[in-house]
Amino acid sequence: MSAIRYRLNGADLSEDVAPRLSLADLLRERHNLTATHLGCEHGVCGACTVRLDGVIVRGCLTLAAQCDGAMVQTIEGVSDTGDIADLQDAFRKRNALQCGFCTPAMLLTAQELLADGATPSRDQIREYLAGNYCRCTGYQAIVDAIESVAHARAKGARP
Repeated sequence: MSAIRYRLNGADLSEDVAPRLSLADLLRERHNLTATHLGCEHGVCGACTVRLDGVIVRGCLTLAAQCDGAMVQTIEGVSDTGDIADLQDAFRKRNALQCGFCTPAMLLTAQELLADGATPSRDQIREYLAGNYCRCTGYQAIVDAIESVAHARAKGARP
């Protein structure tokens, strides 16, 4: 076991973790943060996307022990801050969340894409989302939602 100290969605925590425990399993099993989904468990589908020290990572490929001294944010924590309220609203309005399995990761990825205030093209949005699989929407509605938020933010408005 390894002792780790980290910040999870604003709360300082310390706990013992097994050397091979994934961050996704830690979040889901010990903290009941189940919006960090497990899909392929190979880092390909993106369903386990979380933010580690401000950068999105695959929770299934990140060991919990690697989080010692780090700041971890899940979609639950980011949602609670209101930072992505406009993205959530656009996803809802554009029907970009159908079954919802990919939605948490899509929102975190979209937030990272739009963080610098740029207005990406539809092709840039699609490329940035390439590591997140969606089997329901065909991506069109997701791209529409992200594009609408990018344009609204550029104008200082809500989509």
